[in-house]
Amino acid sequence: MNIQKSALAVVLTGLLFGCGGSDSDDPAPQTGTFSLGVSDNPADAKSVTIAFKQVVLKNEAGSHSFNVMPNGELKFVDLLEFQGSAVETLVSGQSIPVGEYQMCLYMKNSTVANAESSFVQTMDDATHGLVTNSNGSCGGVGAEDSDTGRLFFNQKFTIAAGVNNFVAEFDLNKGLQGPHGNKDYWTLKPTSVQLFNQSEVGAIKGTVGATVMEGCEVAAGGSEFAPTVYLYPANTGLEQMKDFRAEADTATEIAPIAAARVNDITDTNGQVIGHGYEFGFVVTGDYSLGYTCLAQNDDPDVSNNADDVDAPFFIHADEQGITVTAKAVTERNFP
Repeated sequence: MNIQKSALAVVLTGLLFGCGGSDSDDPAPQTGTFSLGVSDNPADAKSVTIAFKQVVLKNEAGSHSFNVMPNGELKFVDLLEFQGSAVETLVSGQSIPVGEYQMCLYMKNSTVANAESSFVQTMDDATHGLVTNSNGSCGGVGAEDSDTGRLFFNQKFTIAAGVNNFVAEFDLNKGLQGPHGNKDYWTLKPTSVQLFNQSEVGAIKGTVGATVMEGCEVAAGGSEFAPTVYLYPANTGLEQMKDFRAEADTATEIAPIAAARVNDITDTNGQVIGHGYEFGFVVTGDYSLGYTCLAQNDDPDVSNNADDVDAPFFIHADEQGITVTAKAVTERNFP
């Protein structure tokens, strides 16, 4: 399974509170604005579409529920259409009282192929249902319906006075699972989503040269390739760079933090003139990068190595000393 960075945003900027009475002399509650984005998709899919139902913020004072469409309909978002730093709005024009919050995103589940719900379309054009096995209420209306899945952000975050921009990043290479056993639907793990404050993140982008891409394909053999750049902690050497895997990292085997598919760069005539990648939302700090052409063999539930007969995986080239600063784009190319 391969990952590509994309971003989808939920923007909350102005909730009007009209419930209950109040003394006209009471000061208005201090408010701040809130925005949110999500990302990532697997390479062996043409579409990863989530049917969002609502967004709920909650704290000790109560919960605030927002329909993602003005008329209460579902909001269908194909994650593959929002890559890198691109964003899509789910909710806007809502004002939020300052304080600490937790958040739930609610999506419509379906275990069968259904264009009116969440679904995955694979490269062979087959369509499968998409579900998340988590459920429960954060105070949202209809949140406990049988076809509703919950993506719960347990870690608290602060909405301060002024503008607060957040990104909820879907790390689908860790959290999106294909059908298992007699199941024909895909499953999204709630743990695949993390929330980042955009004031604390930057981006990494660059190109991958033909020599690097061709060298990996020659070393890999075969005819199926999924070119991808993997993001690792700082000072991760080439031999330490491994696939996404369930077991804990060691000094000699380090799993990536995230990954970004390498896409064609085209000119105005549609001709391919290069290949590029982008990580849209990366926490400030130092990192290493690794390039592979075998990301289609990266199963997050299995440790895939270069000597695997059926699904070999290795990192072909690395780049070291990448520093990410807030609100800035760091460029690094694989020559």
